[in-house]
Formats: sequence, structure tokens, C-alpha cells
Amino acid sequence: MTHPSYDTENIFAKILRKEIPCKKLSECPHTLTFYDINPQAPIHILVIPKGSYLDMDDFSKSASIEEQAAFVAAIGTAAELSGAHKKGYRLISNIGGFGHQEVPHLHVHILGGEPIGPMRMR
Repeated sequence: MTHPSYDTENIFAKILRKEIPCKKLSECPHTLTFYDINPQAPIHILVIPKGSYLDMDDFSKSASIEEQAAFVAAIGTAAELSGAHKKGYRLISNIGGFGHQEVPHLHVHILGGEPIGPMRMR
């Protein structure tokens, strides 16, 4: 199901339609996991649902339990496959304007491979 304000031309929708390539790490019927093209850490991976969800708010209200379970499992799988789980990593999901969400499709960043630093600079 597509959310009424979901932009079907966002970059992740295009990646899901294979209009734009990605360096895939893993995939299941409900998720796609790939490396960020502009990494902010030695390990920088994106996990996205295949459904048309704007953000975590939309996903938690609209996605099936199966989709939600697959998304959480994909995050764990990505951390393990990338090696991020060995020393620790950060999960980030930006939501809306104040959260600095740049792509209007739910995605989680996995950052690792080095100390990531504080949550916010003060």
C-alpha cells in the first residue's frame, strides 16, 4: 500500500524498481540492505523496507507484523554481515524536517567500523 503523500520518485523507490543500481548486502521479500553511496563511517549501510512507507511513524502504523519483523531482522543481519556487530554500531532513522530526513522512504542507517562519537555536538 502506498501512503497518500509517498513520493514514488524518491531515490530508494527507484533503487527498489532497479532504475538505479546499489551495492547490495542482503535482501529478503520485505527488505533491501545496501551500502550508502556517500559513507559517513567505514561501515555505512542502509536498510529499507520494500513497501512504500514514509518513515518509522508510517511503518509502525501501517506495515504488517511480518514486514516489521523482517525489517528488524534485516538490521541484525546487516550488522553481522558487515562486521559492525563486533565492536558496536549506531542505528539512525531520521524522521521529518526536525529529524533531517532527506529521503521520504523509511530507512535505517547502520554506522560502524570506528568510534562514532556523541549523539549530538553541543
